Amino acid sequence: MALNSGSFHLLPSPQGELFELPLRRLQPTQFCLGLAEVRARANDFRLESIESRRRYLKSRPVPVAVSSAGEHWMIDRHHRLRALLDVDPSGTVFCAVVLELKGASRLHCLEELNRRGWLYLQDGQGNGPYAPEQLPQSLEAMQDDPYRSLVWKLKQEGLIKAQPAVPFLEFHWGAWLRRQALPPFSSSELDPALVQARLLVRSRAGSGIP
Repeated sequence: MALNSGSFHLLPSPQGELFELPLRRLQPTQFCLGLAEVRARANDFRLESIESRRRYLKSRPVPVAVSSAGEHWMIDRHHRLRALLDVDPSGTVFCAVVLELKGASRLHCLEELNRRGWLYLQDGQGNGPYAPEQLPQSLEAMQDDPYRSLVWKLKQEGLIKAQPAVPFLEFHWGAWLRRQALPPFSSSELDPALVQARLLVRSRAGSGIP
């Protein structure tokens, strides 16, 4: 089985109506995320009323692929929902089905998601790609990738521009920065790497993603 994802397929239009699902029922389609972004989003959630939070979540439903065995893979929103889980462990989220996977085999379903380019199979240390069936099965089990946190910070500062048409944009930037000689840093302490990372990204930003 090939470990590299296939060419990226655009998400199809949602099928049917929105539905609510407990956060703990969602399965990730990537190994890692940046905990700096998760913490920032969690702080934002804590400042909102429950009613405001619910309206916000309903306006941004989670695109999911559903198997006939009832498994739900989230195709996006990993940082947002991991943050929500930290704030409200028993919380629910609004979902929209973008793909119904035929067959109950977990491996078969993951291979189809991988064929569509919807899986990110590197871990928090940049190792991989791993086999799709090794993906974590819960948001809580996802690894921290400090370079993904660093990219989030640079994006917040406007040094990395959003490119919605580019899948896994932040991870591509993170992989490039990982190959540079940056000082030691962590998702909890980004400052040691920020000065050099800003210079590197400015030198590269004009040519787009690495």
